[in-house]
Amino acid sequence: MQEELFDVVDEHDRVLRQVPRSVVHAEKLLHRAVHVFVFDNDGKMYVQLRSPIKDEYPNCFTSSCSGHVDAGEDYDAAAVRELKEELGLTVDSLSRLQKFPASKETSYEHTVLYRLQTSAPIQPDPEEITAVDIMPVDLIEQFIAARPDRYCPAFKVLFRWYCHSDHVIG
Repeated sequence: MQEELFDVVDEHDRVLRQVPRSVVHAEKLLHRAVHVFVFDNDGKMYVQLRSPIKDEYPNCFTSSCSGHVDAGEDYDAAAVRELKEELGLTVDSLSRLQKFPASKETSYEHTVLYRLQTSAPIQPDPEEITAVDIMPVDLIEQFIAARPDRYCPAFKVLFRWYCHSDHVIG
């Protein structure tokens, strides 16, 4: 299988060149990612436990869905693709909440956060995801406070913003 190519970008998120995934991560080059917070109709959020075979943050909890933006792909298309690949959800559009600049805490990824509320059943990809929990936002906050090391740094940044923004629903 051919290695994924990512757009390497500058601090203003302008594309500089395309580079294989392994090089991007090894050299900590700026690149792009998406995260989607998926909620059920009761306002509970899905949180995934990353597979132990992931190259970054194995066995850590993170957003309902997250992934890299492929070379030449835009953020919106990547979010829709990742939802299908990771959770088996097919959607036409998502609520785009916020864009975060690349930093050490976001794994050097310019990151766009999306929100989806759905009653559709999810079907986690077992190669990507060990387990999926669904819980109220306030309980997730308590778990992060008690065991911050169990959560991916980018998720903690996005979740903190979400909890303190005007975009909180439910």
